[in-house]
Amino acid sequence: MSTNAIFRCLAAALLCGAAWAASAQAATPTELLAGYSAQAGTAAVPDRGQALFTSRHGRDWSCSSCHGTQPTQQGRHASTGKSIAPLAPAFNTERFTDPAKSEKWFRRNCNDVLGRECSPAEKADVLSWLLTLKP
Repeated sequence: MSTNAIFRCLAAALLCGAAWAASAQAATPTELLAGYSAQAGTAAVPDRGQALFTSRHGRDWSCSSCHGTQPTQQGRHASTGKSIAPLAPAFNTERFTDPAKSEKWFRRNCNDVLGRECSPAEKADVLSWLLTLKP
């Protein structure tokens, strides 16, 4: 293997490690929103986020089925009855501070509600609406 090839492999490994470390770090909801908006290539629209959150999309549940129409208080899982901490960041400071955890729950919940993963624009819209909810 040539020196250039070894250097390229090492550089790629370092970049992957740096990307992993950055994604494992805490973030703010505003930083996540900026990332989703950048991925979508468009600004988030809170009204669209509220509509997505409260509407059913051909499935049994909406986001509000478990999180409540105003996700500022404790919710309850629709089938298990398990309590769910408030979703709006102003009412639960742990929400949307861990990018990996946020992605995990978006993936799982979007699949339950939409039957597919949410697009970056949909994530941005929902998160932008959640950020408008203040005490």
